[in-house]
Amino acid sequence: MSARRVRVAIVGGGLSGLYAAHRLQEQGERHWALFEARPSLGGRILSAPAGPAEGLDLGPTWFWPELQPELDAVVASLGLARFEQFEAGDMLLERSPHEPVHRLGGYANSPAAMRLVGGMAAFVNALASRLPAQQLHTGHAVRELHRSATHTELRVQDASGQAATWQAEHVLLALPPRLAAQRLVFSPALPAPLLAQWRATPTWMAPHAKFLAVYPTPFWREQGLSGQARSARGPLVEIHDASMPGGSAALFGFVGVPAHVRQGVAPEALLAHCQAQLVRLFGEAAAHPVHTHLKDWAADPLTASAQDLDATGHHAAAPAARAADGPWAGGLTCIASEWSPQFPGYLAGAVEAATLGLRGMASGAR
Repeated sequence: MSARRVRVAIVGGGLSGLYAAHRLQEQGERHWALFEARPSLGGRILSAPAGPAEGLDLGPTWFWPELQPELDAVVASLGLARFEQFEAGDMLLERSPHEPVHRLGGYANSPAAMRLVGGMAAFVNALASRLPAQQLHTGHAVRELHRSATHTELRVQDASGQAATWQAEHVLLALPPRLAAQRLVFSPALPAPLLAQWRATPTWMAPHAKFLAVYPTPFWREQGLSGQARSARGPLVEIHDASMPGGSAALFGFVGVPAHVRQGVAPEALLAHCQAQLVRLFGEAAAHPVHTHLKDWAADPLTASAQDLDATGHHAAAPAARAADGPWAGGLTCIASEWSPQFPGYLAGAVEAATLGLRGMASGAR
């Protein structure tokens, strides 16, 4: 079968890839295709599906409009409703395994952290709904990229193992650097210093795990608590109110057990320890959630690599987003959030990196 041709191929269907497709569409560019290995769009954006936890985030949760006005403008342009993270009331603190729980006066973060009604999946859905469905290829993993003088040939495999070949004048790489270096074969090879930079760049979210507990009511608010807690005992080290206005009442926390240790712990056991901690902190009312969920991003092969199991989860400086010379210099631009100069790893970074990547692609085409 002959190769299908597009002007732009987007590798990755997370926020940066979808926003790049949205911008191309707005600019009148219709000859593009997006490939996402997962069966659904969103990448590291993951909100719980229909049910008790619907719309509650298991991936990135917050953004800060005062610090990230470009992202906020995109949110507004899509007609998405946002609300401020609930922080009113006291917080709880576990200083050590040998001390009782301390109740302290709470504090409001400044600038305020905002969330989206419907969860961050609402962002993904709003972008996807504005794009031609036939150009969004979910369940399609790009395996190899072969660069010639005029185009790049992409070898793509669908969920059934069926292979296909596509040709693109330009490739927008919307995968995290470390994952791209691990999962993609480039021919000719990328410059060794560039690949070394990619491999050294941690993937945001990769070592993390989030626990979510849904309740009939936000009972902690009735006790004058904000839902915030910090713990040196664990397994959750940081806890927040995850409730959705007019929807589910919930608490969520970041698991402090390192990823390489979690590999040896059954998910059911970790869930039980997380729930026991909420009871320890918030009382007997926390013993009766209507739903619990644990998302371990380190166990997701489309997010994490072996290198990430010992990572601490910090936001690293952005590596180079394109080859400075050689065959790949004019045909490949990297746009995942980790390539953002200002906000690497953040949602705002995905928008910034995609914007800069499209600008660089346009200037290179002149």
